Amino acid sequence: MKDLNIIKIGGNVIEDEQVLASFLKALSTMPGDKILVHGGGKLASETAQKLGIPVKMHQGRRITCEDTLKVITMVYAGYVNKNITASLQAWGCNAIGISGADLNIITAVKRTVKEIDYGYAGDVSQVNTQQLNLLLQAGITPVCCAVTHDGKGQLLNTNADTIAASLATALSEHWNTRLFYCFEKNGVLMDVNAEDSVIPEINPGYFEELRQKGVIADGMLPKLHNAFSALENGVSEVFIGSHQMIQNTTAANTKICLS
Repeated sequence: MKDLNIIKIGGNVIEDEQVLASFLKALSTMPGDKILVHGGGKLASETAQKLGIPVKMHQGRRITCEDTLKVITMVYAGYVNKNITASLQAWGCNAIGISGADLNIITAVKRTVKEIDYGYAGDVSQVNTQQLNLLLQAGITPVCCAVTHDGKGQLLNTNADTIAASLATALSEHWNTRLFYCFEKNGVLMDVNAEDSVIPEINPGYFEELRQKGVIADGMLPKLHNAFSALENGVSEVFIGSHQMIQNTTAANTKICLS
């Protein structure tokens, strides 16, 4: 099977114009087929606050009311998605910006209310690999934002890390998929104030130890959960680190392992 790289970038990368430009240049020259997944959480939160809409989070996941969903759709599927797509075109990478609703790429179900009501948050139920394969085979790089739909006309906010893992998992039936979580750090850090304290590898047992110590918390929790799920369901490799790791194989990063 051919290799397929699924790369997810975080909000802090998107917010820094220089870092984003450097990342997109590196992505455009990355050999082989690829899919880019992005959120834009920081910008969405700033926009919501300017509009007087409260920002509510729980364990790294956003609680999405109706007004928040409108902001997320504007920011993720509009401004951020199209700017990234335009930049990739400028670097010679033929890209198409899409949400989960476009081409029916990603359907999701509204998250069941348990202890917390996440509002219009969606959990991925199906990935349309046929349409994605058509785009990839045509030499097009899909740029997927973190907005899905339920197939009945309702848009849903879905965690971008989850989308990246779901795409990598579904496409692993057709490709040798590798998953890269790119953010502003060089990897998962033992000490958030020490940039050189990158943890080289994390397996499930070590993850639980780090979680209990509070080393891994907040937004890193769903990222690790998604990483392990991806590996358990067909994805060949998962890495967490800065955007430099997609171009420089010796760059510092954290590799997620099952053993």
